Amino acid sequence: MPDRRARTSTSPGPGVRRGSLRISPRPGSANQNARASRSPTVASPLARSVQVNRKGSRPVVPRIPVIPTHGGAVDWVQLGPVGWSAAVLCGVSLAVLLDGALARHGVSLGPAGWITLTRGVLACGVAGLTAESYVGGDHVALVVAAATIGLCLDAVDGRVARRTGTETPLGARFDMEVDAFLIAVLSVYVAPTVGWWVLAIGALRYAYVAVTWVVRWLRRPLPPRYSAKVVAAIQGIVLTVAASGLPPPALTRLALAVALALLVESFARDVRTLWRLRAEGLPSVGRAPAGALVTPGALTAVAVAGLWLALVMPDPADGLAADDLLRIPLEGLVLVAAALVLPPRPGRWAAAGFGALAGALVVLRVLDSGFAVVLDRPFDPLGDWSYLGSGVGVLGDSIGDLGARVAAVAAVLLVGLVVVGLALAAARVARVAADHRRGAVRGVVALGTAWAVCAVASIHVGGGAPVAAAGATGLAVDTVDRVRTGFADREDFAEEIEADPFADVPAEDLLTGLRGRDVLLVFVESYGRTATRGSSYAPGVQDVLTDGTRRLAAAGYATRSAYLTSPTYGAGSWLAHGTAQSGLWVDSERRYGQLLDSDRLTLTSAFERAGWRTVFDVPANTEDWPEGAAFYGFDTIYDSRNVGYAGPEFGYAPVPDQYTLEHFRREELAPADRPPVFAEIDLISSHHPWTPPPPLVPWDEVGDGSVFHGTTEDAEPVDQEADPTRAQDLYGRSIQYSWETLVSFLETYPDPDRVLIVLGDHEPWSYVSGDPDDGAGRDVPVTVISQDRGVVRRIADWGWHPGLLPPDGAPVWPMSDLRDRVLATFGAGG
Repeated sequence: MPDRRARTSTSPGPGVRRGSLRISPRPGSANQNARASRSPTVASPLARSVQVNRKGSRPVVPRIPVIPTHGGAVDWVQLGPVGWSAAVLCGVSLAVLLDGALARHGVSLGPAGWITLTRGVLACGVAGLTAESYVGGDHVALVVAAATIGLCLDAVDGRVARRTGTETPLGARFDMEVDAFLIAVLSVYVAPTVGWWVLAIGALRYAYVAVTWVVRWLRRPLPPRYSAKVVAAIQGIVLTVAASGLPPPALTRLALAVALALLVESFARDVRTLWRLRAEGLPSVGRAPAGALVTPGALTAVAVAGLWLALVMPDPADGLAADDLLRIPLEGLVLVAAALVLPPRPGRWAAAGFGALAGALVVLRVLDSGFAVVLDRPFDPLGDWSYLGSGVGVLGDSIGDLGARVAAVAAVLLVGLVVVGLALAAARVARVAADHRRGAVRGVVALGTAWAVCAVASIHVGGGAPVAAAGATGLAVDTVDRVRTGFADREDFAEEIEADPFADVPAEDLLTGLRGRDVLLVFVESYGRTATRGSSYAPGVQDVLTDGTRRLAAAGYATRSAYLTSPTYGAGSWLAHGTAQSGLWVDSERRYGQLLDSDRLTLTSAFERAGWRTVFDVPANTEDWPEGAAFYGFDTIYDSRNVGYAGPEFGYAPVPDQYTLEHFRREELAPADRPPVFAEIDLISSHHPWTPPPPLVPWDEVGDGSVFHGTTEDAEPVDQEADPTRAQDLYGRSIQYSWETLVSFLETYPDPDRVLIVLGDHEPWSYVSGDPDDGAGRDVPVTVISQDRGVVRRIADWGWHPGLLPPDGAPVWPMSDLRDRVLATFGAGG
């Protein structure tokens, strides 16, 4: 509202958010993103729990876990790096701006000012909680509590100022800015749950101020108006209630709409008043004292604090705690020492470059942490940038293209702010050190001695990190080594691609042992060893596999099972698919892209060369996949758009497994006059996020999928952080569903001239399967199923075990061995 110096306004916070951000986009095509974010999730509307795991898709930045603290006074503040960053940024901005304002006015905070400052700190906390809510943190109680306290204190500071005779224009302005900021933050918190139009409540005041920079007559001060105070208080109260999530959604939206209407009317009334007075000259009012907006000392303190935090920043997945700041960064000491010995101009340029590098390392550390959580590996600077662009597509499916573009621009601006801000901070620290040589020398000597002592004595802070820190240097060295290794691996992998013993095998000698048979390579999403052994959900899966073995044997099928080691973990299905098909170890986006650009013989192209019709059935795809078509060379691809499915979606899966198999049978297996078919079929009902699977229906009733309406499609995916046991149970049930569907399909439609190779692509995420470094591993089951005993005899020397359930002692091959084993065993010399 217009500047009413004697008036205040209040504001609280928004809706409930649950879940976590998991984005896994796709590689070459915009194709495989869309599906993930369209499935209902238990996450904020912005941070939908999306993981795309399809052909051509690539993972991006996954969930950011809640930050654990290392003990002490801040243990109750369970904020992740996003929340901490937002809260600290707001808090530092508050401190710096207030310090500058007090210096310009030549005053200090009075009793009322300290109360307003407390409200400002609470507002910064709400800002951190709001930022955290967009990546999965659920802190509704804290948001509501902080906002409520802020509302109550807003009614106190003005009275204290009047009773103590300490009213000042600066105090009134400070009070008003804190009110406006809290209202803006709370509108951001509520918006994803209620609707983005709620942002207007927080934006109106700032929009008005922006207009006053251009329209001078709007700058006229207005006398206090009681109704305006009431309207401001209503905004805070309604937003706080909306944040609690207690009222019904319809009532919440109505209350917020009424509050917004009152706010617009209040602004309109003020504008009308000022319009009538526009012809009169502006009254001469005392201008704010001239001076710097921020004091030099405060600016230097912010620069030192920002650099210090950037240099000692731990792995975000390990958590940020107050005692992490007790570490001494070696790189900071080197910066100051260099400033003392270098000439002024080179010293400033060197310091700015140092700061920019520190900013880049902060970004890299965050990326490393995200990739480690989702893919159990660090970020690859040479090959993983495509994930970031793909993530925008995934986010667009969740919040709309405009929102995704805004978020992408905001992310780019944030990265730029970090890099440029740290460059300026380092330059300032270097200049101040050069201008105060004696103090800088003493500081470097003292901290350098402390660093050396702590390094020699191996002294650690409470969380286990060494006080003598050099993490930024270590990360830089690791990154350089990673890049160097990546360049070398390009050449090595190119040689591996070319060294193909089957590339020149004549077509008539390929796969002679499978001539006339349909061969189906079936990937079961997230089907890992933990589904069969050593987990809470394994017994249920074991029962289904044991029963399936019995039923298939009764139907005349032979089964042989073992394990393959997947090149990926938790996500990145396309890497596993590429590995199995090409006979190469494809464990990175860089290798995957290199593979797609080659003419490597795959299982698909080998079968196609030998006379099979080749098909891909990828129900997760929502757009064309030209890279896959060019590389694999399949004759036909089925995706979510061209299978005629008219049923509901179930969690991530746009098409349930039963419909996928039935449609494939109708189109490819049922026709009588046809060549044999080789197909890769992806069963994705076990894809994260997991929901109760649909029931199996009689196969002759599947039709166009409408029969699945009214089953389990409305069930929301489980919040894996709030209820990991439930998530594990639903994961196990989804694997059971996929296998029950497959066994039923084979019973219903037997064919002695059909061979299936059924395998998992990777383990599910660690909150289900466990840490791969702590025994979960990367192994996935693999099974050959056929009624043709000749096929089973040919693979006898593989040593695989009978049945669908491989025992603990079953053979374990690298997944990259599968292609060569199939081509060698069933080739002319097999």
